[in-house]
Amino acid sequence: MNPLKAIAIIPARYHSTRFPGKPLVVIDGKPMIQHVYERVCLATRVEGVIVATDDDRILRAVEGFGGKAWMTSPGHTSGTDRVAEVACQQEADLIVNVQGDEPFIDPACIDAMIEPFDTEPGLMISTLCHPITLEDDLYNPNIVKVVTDRRGFALYFSRSPIPYSSHSNLILKNASVFKRHMGLYTYRKSFLEQLPKLERSPLEDSESLEQLRFLENGYQIKVINTTYQPLAVDTPDDLERINEFLKEQAWQQNSSS
Repeated sequence: MNPLKAIAIIPARYHSTRFPGKPLVVIDGKPMIQHVYERVCLATRVEGVIVATDDDRILRAVEGFGGKAWMTSPGHTSGTDRVAEVACQQEADLIVNVQGDEPFIDPACIDAMIEPFDTEPGLMISTLCHPITLEDDLYNPNIVKVVTDRRGFALYFSRSPIPYSSHSNLILKNASVFKRHMGLYTYRKSFLEQLPKLERSPLEDSESLEQLRFLENGYQIKVINTTYQPLAVDTPDDLERINEFLKEQAWQQNSSS
């Protein structure tokens, strides 16, 4: 059987509410979108990478470092819709949706999301999670939590702590239960072609999580466990934290050499 062809699409918009121009902020001498693009290119299962944007500044920046970019409609309400527009015009079996604010994404995580499709012909969606180790993260509504069944399929996603526990020291007593969802997905292209037909769902509106639309419409989501700890840039404070992290790394390397 011929291996499934996978390509990655990185949605990137300029007008972020919390951080306008975020894809173009400079990290270690490069725009952030370039860091993401180059990391994704290192995934062994990905045969092509495209940035999907609605802003000419991002398009020019991507083309400037030799990447491939695609202009999309400015009317999309989510990154997934932007990805779907581009995906439907590509020759591929699988589409990896990588967030444009993950400058240090581990390429092995992308390969891990693709792997289940080789043996599960009915699978339409996969994503990632990792253990929550800090109780503050459990109660942070900006950190999405997920619970799964014994086969690794998502039962529910929430901004609230799930599952409920009456114990104190929740993390210590339930270390294997609490999982943080990472907003990366692999879709079968045929699913993305159906996406525009799926109406917004009540759970999606309540939690502001589009993946709940998929569950409410009967699609299973395979959740892959990973130890990768994301360093995403959502706000200017996150950018400052990452720059400090890079300075510390450089100092450690200089000290050991």
